[in-house]
Amino acid sequence: MKKITSPFLALCLGLLIPGLTTGTARAAASHEDLQDRVDAAKVVVDEIVNTPDNTIPLGILKQATCVAVIPSLKKGAFIVGAEYGRGVVTCRTGHGWSAPAFITLAGGSFGFQIGGQATDLVLVAVNDHGFQDLLKSKFKIGGDASASAGPVGRNSQASTDWKMGAELLTYSRSKGLFAGIDLNGASVSQSTDDTEAYYGQAHGFRTILHGDIAVPPGAVPFVRTVAKAFVDAKNN
Repeated sequence: MKKITSPFLALCLGLLIPGLTTGTARAAASHEDLQDRVDAAKVVVDEIVNTPDNTIPLGILKQATCVAVIPSLKKGAFIVGAEYGRGVVTCRTGHGWSAPAFITLAGGSFGFQIGGQATDLVLVAVNDHGFQDLLKSKFKIGGDASASAGPVGRNSQASTDWKMGAELLTYSRSKGLFAGIDLNGASVSQSTDDTEAYYGQAHGFRTILHGDIAVPPGAVPFVRTVAKAFVDAKNN
């Protein structure tokens, strides 16, 4: 399937997904909308880790350096397939898990498709390279960062492939079904406007994800949920 990376794709994304704009022209979301996004990310993690036979394997959770959640990634397709979603990421530090920073995922593919659906996405960085990827202002999955569809199942042994060099493991959940997904070609970028709107001032991604910014009260449930999944994995 041919990937499209041109102004034409940006136009199609805008047509397929109402309200989508590119670059700095997109206004930051309101604090209320951003809090809803953080709350939705917490629910996604909760529901995934509480389904033992259909979850991220313990061996992967033990090695996680960052967890990014994009609730309800929007997909639309009419001649050009499009994907666009906004989410949050937290990273493991020397004293727990960091406050969240906001990210945007976008990608498109050429194909004769008609239809649309909403899908939750989870990206798990499994080593320091994956952590460093998420500190970049923008990177392409499968290009700038090696990635693979993650194995599923609490005690899954299907983990040899990603250990060979994947920096990120990618998952999707749609209509209750949780599985690894190939996101190669999609780009992940820092949502600096959203991050500033949520915190009330500008903070660099490195500052936030290295744990130098206190977790805002509204983000505590999300961060605690991720931290608990990590601790539970380490203890099992």
